[in-house]
Amino acid sequence: MTKIGYAAMLEQFHPTDLLDWCAQAESAGFNAGFMVSEHFHPWTPQQGNAAFAWSFMGALGQRTSLPFGTAVTCPGFRYHPAVIAHAAATLGAMYPGRFWLGLGAGEALNEHVIGGAWPEIGVRSAILFEAIEVINKLFTGDVVRHHGEHFTLESAKLYTRPEKPVPVYVATAGPLNAKRTGRNADGMITVGAADEKIQMLWDRFAEGARQAGKDPAVMPKLLQIHVSWAPTRDEAEQNAVNEWPNGGMPFPKQDIRNPEDFAAMAKTVKPESFTNRVLISESAEEHAAHLQGFVDTGFDEIHVHNVGRNQAEFLRFYGENVLPKLKLD
Repeated sequence: MTKIGYAAMLEQFHPTDLLDWCAQAESAGFNAGFMVSEHFHPWTPQQGNAAFAWSFMGALGQRTSLPFGTAVTCPGFRYHPAVIAHAAATLGAMYPGRFWLGLGAGEALNEHVIGGAWPEIGVRSAILFEAIEVINKLFTGDVVRHHGEHFTLESAKLYTRPEKPVPVYVATAGPLNAKRTGRNADGMITVGAADEKIQMLWDRFAEGARQAGKDPAVMPKLLQIHVSWAPTRDEAEQNAVNEWPNGGMPFPKQDIRNPEDFAAMAKTVKPESFTNRVLISESAEEHAAHLQGFVDTGFDEIHVHNVGRNQAEFLRFYGENVLPKLKLD
């Protein structure tokens, strides 16, 4: 059965407000829990926030009762993987069975702040999967020593851990990393894409999982989608253009370093830029049909981000008019 979750976007909102909306989302029927964005900077200055996700998630676990995780954290630049493992194990111990660790290869927007070289994607992928190796070693509770190509660990041991290791999910959009994700992680996160691309990613993910002796059928497949809902289409269009212009930029964004650079590029974004990227609609039927398509594809969880500032109204609208229309079995 597919579950629907709420994407908690710390780039846009003060964390105290976002806690209120997460609690409202749970009451409204978003039963998958929360994907928490993990950013040092917002995409554009207009978005105006970028709170520390790990502090937020400690409070989120107290305020709500549903699962939650990072979407996504990059290991290897701002954080050594030992630090991520430490933080993840603590949340896992505090909220057993609720926290999952979402990892990705990162974006210069967040990671360049510590200085140093920003490598090509192949190197970043290698860093990511070596980091997962380090994190999984630490999750065992053993004393860990690691001397790899990108990381060193000297006699490290996690003393505060959950009874079961925190599951690791990897965000990926390419076939090579999808296969490596199946082999090295516990589940996969992706964004909306054409059905044939999603199936290709799942096939590679399953191939990697089977190579590691795992059953891909029981490994979670998570999706994050962006929508723009408002009472009128004109308002929904303006929300997308003003608040989430990065969603209308049809090119890779991992190498862009500053919110001001995104703001400059946002001047070219128009409502039509979001076609097949962000659903812009005032219609409950259109939103329900959009989600139903991904439900029918077979995702285990679909986490919805409404790009406008109107979060309370969106959650009320979805709870009353969209979620009840979905066939989730």
